[in-house]
Amino acid sequence: MNDVKNLLVELLVEELPPKALRALGDAFASKLQEGLQLNDFLEPGSEVTTFATPRRLAAHISHVRSDSQPRPLPPRTLMPVAVAYKDGSPTAALEKRIRSLYSEGVSIESLYRERRLFNVVEDGKDVVKHDPGLAAGSSLHVALEGFVLDAIAKLPIPKLMQYQLERGEGPDFQPGWTSVNFVRPAHGLVALHGSEVVPVRALGLTSGRTTQGHRFEAARPEITLQDADGYAQQLRDEGAVIAGFDARRAEIVRQLSEVAGREGLEPIDDDALLDEVTALVERPKVLLCRFEPEFLAVPQECLILTMKANQKYFPLLDGGGRLTERFLVVSNIDPADPSRVIGGNERVVRPRLADAKFFFDQDRKHTLESRVPQLAKVVYHGRLGTQGERSERVRAVARRLGEQLGGPALAAQADRAALLAKADLVTGMVGEFPELQGVMGGYYARHDGEHEAVALAVEDHYKPRFAGDALPRGEAGLVVALADKLETLAGLFGIGQRPSGDKDPFALRRHALGITRMLVERGLPLGLPALVSAAFHAFPAGHGQAQAEVMHFLYERLVGYLRELDAGYSAHEVDAVVALRPDHWATLPQRLAAVRAFAALPEAQALAAANKRVANILKKSEAAAQVALEPALLHERAEQALAAALAEVGPRADAAFARGDFTASLQTLAALRAPVDAFFDEVMVNVDDPALRANRLALLQALHAAMNRVADLARLVS
Repeated sequence: MNDVKNLLVELLVEELPPKALRALGDAFASKLQEGLQLNDFLEPGSEVTTFATPRRLAAHISHVRSDSQPRPLPPRTLMPVAVAYKDGSPTAALEKRIRSLYSEGVSIESLYRERRLFNVVEDGKDVVKHDPGLAAGSSLHVALEGFVLDAIAKLPIPKLMQYQLERGEGPDFQPGWTSVNFVRPAHGLVALHGSEVVPVRALGLTSGRTTQGHRFEAARPEITLQDADGYAQQLRDEGAVIAGFDARRAEIVRQLSEVAGREGLEPIDDDALLDEVTALVERPKVLLCRFEPEFLAVPQECLILTMKANQKYFPLLDGGGRLTERFLVVSNIDPADPSRVIGGNERVVRPRLADAKFFFDQDRKHTLESRVPQLAKVVYHGRLGTQGERSERVRAVARRLGEQLGGPALAAQADRAALLAKADLVTGMVGEFPELQGVMGGYYARHDGEHEAVALAVEDHYKPRFAGDALPRGEAGLVVALADKLETLAGLFGIGQRPSGDKDPFALRRHALGITRMLVERGLPLGLPALVSAAFHAFPAGHGQAQAEVMHFLYERLVGYLRELDAGYSAHEVDAVVALRPDHWATLPQRLAAVRAFAALPEAQALAAANKRVANILKKSEAAAQVALEPALLHERAEQALAAALAEVGPRADAAFARGDFTASLQTLAALRAPVDAFFDEVMVNVDDPALRANRLALLQALHAAMNRVADLARLVS
C-alpha cells in the first residue's frame, strides 16, 4: 500500500553560524525535496516548508509517498572500469567517488546490497555508470537515509569542523575516536512520515521523534513529536521556539516597531542586521535600553556602527533621522523582570561608545593635512606604491577633470579634496572601524575649517560604494570619486590584475559601475577616452598601457547597467545604442528613449533590416569610403529618388541630432522607407562598371551614416 503523508526531517545541532543560517536552512530543505522529487516520491502539488533556528535545520514536505514509482533515469558516467576495479573488487577511487555523492560514513556494501541506490554497471565503452534512479518499488524507509545524507553533504557550509562521537553503531565505531565533519556538532535527528518514524542514520545519529526546545525556557527538556504536521506548533507551545526563520523575523519586526512606536521613534532599517539577529534567537523579546546622552556628541555613524556590528543592537532614530540615546535589544529570553537584561546590555554598550568618543576626541587633535605625510608609510599595493603615491595620482586626475568641468575654481577644490581624501586612513577611528573611511574624513575636514565643498568631497569620494548607493553630492565630490575609481582601474589593469570569472578581489566591477552611474545619471559632459587617458597619464611611463582593456571593461559594465534601468530596455535596444561606442554617456538615456520610440514606428523593422543589409554590403567593399557621390552617375530612377530623399531628410535629421532631439532625428528617417525599399528592389549595386558600382556604394555609405548617428539600427533586428 502506497500511503501519502507529510514528511518532517529535523537535524538538532549546536549553535549554527548566524550569517549562514538562512542559506543552510533553505539548502537543507531544497536538497531533501530535490532527492524525493527526482526519485518520484512526491505527489503533484507537494510543498516544502523550511525551518531554521540557531540550533536546528528542518524541512516539512507535504504529499510524500511511502513507496516510489518505477521510473527509468539516464545513467551517469563515473569513471573508466580500469580505474574503478582491481582484481574484480571496487577500488578506493570508486568508493571515494560514490561517497562524494552522499557523505562520509556511508557503507558502500549497504548501498550496493541493501538500498540499491547505486546500480554500477559496465557499458560497451568500459565505463562504470551509476543509475541515480531507484529500483521499482523502493520504500521511503529504505531511500530516505540517502536523501538526508545527500542534503547534508551538499549544504553550503562556510567552514567545516571536526568532532568526535561519544555514541555510535557498527564494528568500526570507537567512542571518542570516531570523528565526523560538519558545520557544528549534531545531537539529534528526527524523521517522521506522518506519525511514523523513518529509520535514518547520519552524523553518528539514529532518527527518532524527540527533539529539544529552548535551552532555558522550554516546558520540558525533551519534546516528543506526535507527527510531522504538529512540529512547529509543538515547538512553540512546549519548547518556546519559533521554528520558522521568516516567522521569527516577522515577530522581531513587529516587536521592534511596537516598542519603538511607543517612544515615537524608528528603528534603523538594516535587513542584514535583522537576518543576523533572527539567526541568533529562538524566542525573540525586544527590550528598550538607553545610553548617556553625552555620547551623542560623537558622529552618529560611529555610534550606529559599533552598536550594530559589535552588539547587534538596533539604534533608534527620531523623525529627522537623527540618532537618539535609546536603542533596542533582541533578547533570547523573556524574563518576568527584564531590568537585569536591560541593565546588562546598557553596561556592555557603554565601553564601546566610550571607545568611539575617545578615538573621535583624539583624532581631532591633529588636522587631516598634518596626517598626509603618514600616507607615505601605508602600502597601497606592492606594485603600485603607497597610499601617498596613490593620492598624488588621484590629485593629478582630479585637477584635469575639474578643469574640464568647472575651470580653475573646481580644479582647486578637487585638488584639495583629493589631497585630504585618504588622510583619515591613519586616524584612530578608521583604524578601529574601517567602514567609516571617508565619512570620518568629512567630519575631520569640517573640524579643520575646510570649505564645505571640500569636506563633502572627502566624505563622498568612495561613493557609490554598492549597488543603489547614493552618488556624490557636489561637483568636487563627483570629480574626486571619478578620479579615485579611474586611478584604481588604470593602476590594477596596468599590472594585469583584471577580474576573472567570479573573482574580483579589488572590486573593479563595482568601481566601473560607479563610473558608469556618475557619467550617465549626472549627465557629465566628459568623453570616456579622455577620462581613461587621463588616468593612465597619471602613472609613470613604465606603467602598463591597458587603455583599450579598460575601455572594453567599462563598456561591458555599461551594457549591464542600461539593461537594468527601470525603463526595462531590451537587449536589442541597448545593443543598438552601445554598438556605436559613444564617447559621451550623458546622452545615453535620451538615445535609448529615441530608439524605443523609433522601434514603435511601422517603418522601423523594414528600415532596420535595410540598414543591416547596407552594413553587410559596405563591409564587403573597400571602395565605399574612398569615393564621393557623383549625382551625374545616378542613372536609375530608384537611386535618384533615394539620393533626393536623403538630401531632404538627412539635413533635418542632422539638425535634430545637433540640438539633442534624438527622437525627432530617428523619426525623420521614417520617410526613407519607400525610397530605400525601391532602391533594393530595382537597383543592382555590384554592377560590372567600377565607376557606377563605386557611386552606388557611396550612396549607401551616405545612407548608412545618416541612419546610424543615434544608434546602430541594424541591432534592432535579430
